[in-house]
Amino acid sequence: MKPHGVAIAAVAMFMASAANAAALSTAEIAKLCGEAEGQAHCGRLVEAEQLKRLPGLAQRDGDTLRITLFPSGQATFTDVETTSGGTSYALWDHYSAINATLLFTTTDDDSRFVLLHRSTGKQSILPSAPAVSQDRQRLATADFCETRCENRLVVWRLTANGALRETEWRPPQRWSDAAVTWKDPNTLAVEYSLPDAPETKTLERRLNDPGWQPPGR
Repeated sequence: MKPHGVAIAAVAMFMASAANAAALSTAEIAKLCGEAEGQAHCGRLVEAEQLKRLPGLAQRDGDTLRITLFPSGQATFTDVETTSGGTSYALWDHYSAINATLLFTTTDDDSRFVLLHRSTGKQSILPSAPAVSQDRQRLATADFCETRCENRLVVWRLTANGALRETEWRPPQRWSDAAVTWKDPNTLAVEYSLPDAPETKTLERRLNDPGWQPPGR
C-alpha cells in the first residue's frame, strides 16, 4: 500500500511488507515517519537510515541521489520542484538476492516505487514495495487503499528487461489494505483488512488457483 497523504505512520507496516535483510521494520518506519511533513519527507527520513545500513550503495548530494550499479556504473536520480509539488526520489530498500535497489518516489500527491536493476540499470515501476519469491524468479505486490491504488495482487516475472507483469487478481470483497509475502515459490501469503473491520485476516493463494487474470484485464 502507498502512503497517500501525511498519515504515513498508520500505513508503515504495508510499506515494509517485503522481508529482506535491508528492510526497516514496521516500528522503525513508524518512528521515523510519525511526524513527517509528507510522503517525500518520509522517504528522505528512511533514506537517511538506509544510507547508514547500506554503505557504498548510494550517495546523496543535495537534490541528487546516485546509486552504484554492479558490476559497474552509476544511476542518477534528481528531485525536481514544481508549483504543484514536483518529483522526489529516496533510497528505500535493497534486494541483494536479485541485485536490485528499491526507490520510493513521489510526483505531486502520488507515490510509487522504482526497482532499479543494478546489473543493467533498467527500471521497473511498481505500485508498492515488492516481495521476492524464494526462487528469485518473481515478485509480488499488494496495492490496496480507498483511492489511488490498483486494488489488486500482482505477480511479476523477473526478466533481463526488468520486472514484467505476469498475472493479477482482484478479491471479491473490497480490501482497505494488504501485505503480501511468499510462502513458497508457488504460493502467496496475504494479510489484509476490510473496511471498518479492525481485525486482520489472512489467506493463501497459489499461482495456479482460478481467478488470476492476464495484466490489464
